[in-house]
Formats: sequence, structure tokens, C-alpha cells
Amino acid sequence: MTTQTAPTSKDVSVAQGSTGAQTTALSGGVTGAGQPAPDRGRTSIADVVVVKVAGIAAREIPGVYDMGGGLSRTIGAVRDRVPGGRPNVGRGVKVEVGERQTAIDLDLVVEYGVPITDVARDVRENVISAVERITGLDVVEVNVTVNDVHLPEEDGEGQTTDSRVE
Repeated sequence: MTTQTAPTSKDVSVAQGSTGAQTTALSGGVTGAGQPAPDRGRTSIADVVVVKVAGIAAREIPGVYDMGGGLSRTIGAVRDRVPGGRPNVGRGVKVEVGERQTAIDLDLVVEYGVPITDVARDVRENVISAVERITGLDVVEVNVTVNDVHLPEEDGEGQTTDSRVE
């Protein structure tokens, strides 16, 4: 029976290939198959992944009408009307992603009449839950900024109204 030990720095050689990628060769009989799974590589999560997860989770909350500031909402509305265009689920979301943690900033437009602090709390809880569950990252903070309130009469803005005078 033989006992294998983890490789020491003198057992591992790192070579740089022509493409700049590093390759690691182990000596001493320990191969990739002999190492525990967590030691066989690393996982990195792109900012855009956290942006999309947070954007979808925020929009799931009743009382959230839209996300983003004025200009980004205007551009988004035009993009949403283009045939074949896809809605931007990341509009109104900014993130910082580290190796194990993330911080998230959200810009919301809420429906008129909803308790804003309750909506912000529910959004924060849902975003934290979704991001931690899906990505495995620890969410250190979720900052919610309510930029606007959507009024019911704003739905018919493009329509002409009856004039009070003739």
C-alpha cells in the first residue's frame, strides 16, 4: 500500500505556453484524478451573470414597475419595441464581483401607491436570496435607489385627450 501526499512547490512546475496560458505539470505520482475536486481548478463568475440574476429577481417583486434611470429606460423602451429585440434584464443594475463576494446597486421605478420601503425590502431580500443561491457568492450589500414613481395615467401618454375647448 502506498500513501500519496499533496505536491510541494518543488513537485509542481508551471510552464507558460505560446498563447500565454499556464499549464501545470505534477511530479511525484499525484495526478489530477488523485486530487480532491475543489483542488482541480477554479470557478469565476462574470459580472454580467450577477447583473442578470439580480435584475430578474428584482423584477419579480410586485410594485416594481421598471428599472433604470430616465435615459436608460427611454433607450430600453425603444429597444423593447424593435422586432426581434430582447429586453435588457440588466437595466438599472450595477455590480462589483470579487472571488467570493458581490455588492449590488439597483435603480427602481415603483408603482404609485405601493409602500416604497416595503418594496425596497422585498427586492433586497429576493435579490440576495437569488444571487447567493444561483451563484454561490456572498452578497455583502444591496443598495436600492427609487428613481421614479409610475403614475397610472402615464400608461396612455401617447394618446390624444379630449380638448376642453373647441
